[in-house]
Amino acid sequence: MKKLFLILLVATGFIISKPASAQVSVSINIGSQPTWGPVGYDYVDYYYLPDIETYYYVPKHQFVYLSNGKWIFATSLPSRYSSYNLYSGYKVVINEPRPYLNFTTHRVTYAKYKGNNGRQVIIKNSNDPKYYVVKGHPKYNGGGNNGNGHGNGNSGNKGKGKGKG
Repeated sequence: MKKLFLILLVATGFIISKPASAQVSVSINIGSQPTWGPVGYDYVDYYYLPDIETYYYVPKHQFVYLSNGKWIFATSLPSRYSSYNLYSGYKVVINEPRPYLNFTTHRVTYAKYKGNNGRQVIIKNSNDPKYYVVKGHPKYNGGGNNGNGHGNGNSGNKGKGKGKG
């Protein structure tokens, strides 16, 4: 009787158990990144802009900046940054949730990048075909139409930066 019970127990274990499977998840959001973003990243949550101590949230195309002690989420920069050039200003990629909550640390850590204008290759100037899916890239291919797309030069971002080109 013990053998029968043991056999039934083992058989039941085989029936209800699932085979183990490994899952690999790779996120890519190159097409969501703005043309003024730095090259070299397949996925970006936020850019930190040390020159103006502001964040840019890539998935929602929003700038995140302090105003009167509160974090503001907006599709454009405030007028106080109207002379800031998004294309030449240095961007630090930060892939963590709500990085602005660590602003004090980021402000100190990335202060060394203030004034490093034009020291990064940006998506707009890249000849890497993986960036041709970014709307506004000079070789924009419409996100997968065999390279036959026609870019209109509009990155879809409403930032007030005075980019050249």
